[in-house]
Amino acid sequence: MSYLLLTLLLLPLVGSGLLFFWKNASSKYIALAFALAQMFLAFYMLGSFDFNPTVDAPLQYEITYPWSSYIKSSLNFGIDGMSMLMVLLTNILIPLIVLSSYNEAKGYPNSFYALILLMQFGLLGVFTSLDGLLFYIFWEVTLIPIWLIAGIWGQEDKRIKFTTKFFVYTFVGSLFMLIGLIYVYNHAASFALTDLYNADLNINEQNVIFWFIFFAFAVKLPVFPFHTWQPDTYTYSPTQGSMLLSGIMLKMAVYGVLRYLLPITPLAIGGISGEIVIILSVIGIIYGALIAMISTDSKRLIAFSSLSHVGLIVAGIFASAVVTMRTGLTFEGGQGAMIQSFAHGINVVGLFYCADILYKRFKTRDIRKMGGLAKVAPKFAILFMIILLGATGVPLTNGFIGEFILLKSVYTYNHIMAVLAGLTIILAAAYMLRFYGKAMFGKGDDSVLATTKDVSNVEFTVLASLSVFVIALGVYPQPVIEMVTSSVSFIYSSMIN
Repeated sequence: MSYLLLTLLLLPLVGSGLLFFWKNASSKYIALAFALAQMFLAFYMLGSFDFNPTVDAPLQYEITYPWSSYIKSSLNFGIDGMSMLMVLLTNILIPLIVLSSYNEAKGYPNSFYALILLMQFGLLGVFTSLDGLLFYIFWEVTLIPIWLIAGIWGQEDKRIKFTTKFFVYTFVGSLFMLIGLIYVYNHAASFALTDLYNADLNINEQNVIFWFIFFAFAVKLPVFPFHTWQPDTYTYSPTQGSMLLSGIMLKMAVYGVLRYLLPITPLAIGGISGEIVIILSVIGIIYGALIAMISTDSKRLIAFSSLSHVGLIVAGIFASAVVTMRTGLTFEGGQGAMIQSFAHGINVVGLFYCADILYKRFKTRDIRKMGGLAKVAPKFAILFMIILLGATGVPLTNGFIGEFILLKSVYTYNHIMAVLAGLTIILAAAYMLRFYGKAMFGKGDDSVLATTKDVSNVEFTVLASLSVFVIALGVYPQPVIEMVTSSVSFIYSSMIN
């Protein structure tokens, strides 16, 4: 069955190469065909996926091929529950991201779609790599296409300044991660994931390695105060770039924290380092929500909302990790983080697309200049509301179950921290309903509304597809919970074994 994973990895690379070198007026259709093929393959693999693997064989579809005996690294890929969920998220969102661009005139369309597929290749490599050096290589592969997408097709002249800032932040963070991985490699004598887990590092070494590796993840998430690149980059990137960055790319860091950081540096996390990350995350939760409350730019509001929600994901992961190291195994924070990562990916892509639709109707991102759209676009009003409810974590939507588990995890760690983290629910409802109320029911310009149409077929397809996932995961989250339970439990167990 390893050939399925190999096909999954190589198909977007083939599609990207085809679009780069074959100038064709049908590039968007070719890109969508490859993206849909990937999605169907991912769901086919899900059909054969064992939700309850044995302890002796937790990985499925594994590929192993030695490629360098000198540095003891190998082409080692495999899928467990965490990987499977992120593979699904990637392959669900990429076709919708490609489709979302169909009503836009893009310069150099073949290159634009080739870069999206190249990004997909890098993302899948990150989520399936079982070798530290391989993980780093794919981590870097994802940086180039998103930098070019944001820099070439971004909005306004400021895009170059902000995309360069994003590139520098991310690249520097990646170098710190590489240094940390090399140090661990020197103690493990191999880049194999299991060998990195078993590296003999004392608490002082783990504290240093923790911050080297965490810096890369903190920038990508981002965690306060490493977030300063995010609002501007999200705002001035093209809509598809914002979707890729927020919907999938930041999930690489969530995945990396669980897959690499927790098992490699458990002593550091059980000490002051873990405490500091939780404090920074809670600060980010409140800070992001408060800035979103006063934001008038629709994309900037969503960017700070994402900062706030990601802060809760990180706080939940580390709260469970600290409790595990001090009192015994509890992995609900990691479980909630994976579930919420999937939900956040769906919701934030939907929100950015809604912001794009509003921009096309009102020719502005300023929500104070919007209004009255519900009267002339009832389909959009309903779909926008479904996605917004998911983003605010309303029960029976996809944002609820993960948020609930994460808050429970933080509560187990510290009651006061849980209360502060829980403010994200109240504040999210306030700024999201303000956003929706202004755009849908505010006093609009009658001359603009008279010529405004409801969603097109493409827009309806994208938003309706996302809405299905918002409702389905909210009503019946059990399959996703079962999918990640064994792999997350293994990660947290490895911290104390």
